[in-house]
Amino acid sequence: RKHIFKNASAPTLTVVGLEIGYLLGGAFVIEKVFAYPGIGQLTVDSISGRDYPMVQAAVLLFATGFVIVNIIVDIAYSFIDPRIRQK
Repeated sequence: RKHIFKNASAPTLTVVGLEIGYLLGGAFVIEKVFAYPGIGQLTVDSISGRDYPMVQAAVLLFATGFVIVNIIVDIAYSFIDPRIRQK
């Protein structure tokens, strides 16, 4: 069973990392539809009001979150599969 887990966990980790990124991006829609106060709704309102510095800050925040999640996934890969580690 141990040998199956290592082989199956790499693709699962990829999907989980991507889903976390999509959840961050989905905040725009969810917060606007359900009128939850948050960064997603603030960003949509800033786009409507042409507040470009706020839009840039929100895009930078979400992009940074996505990059951090991908870095964590890459580090987790090195623990799961030793062939990926840099020498």
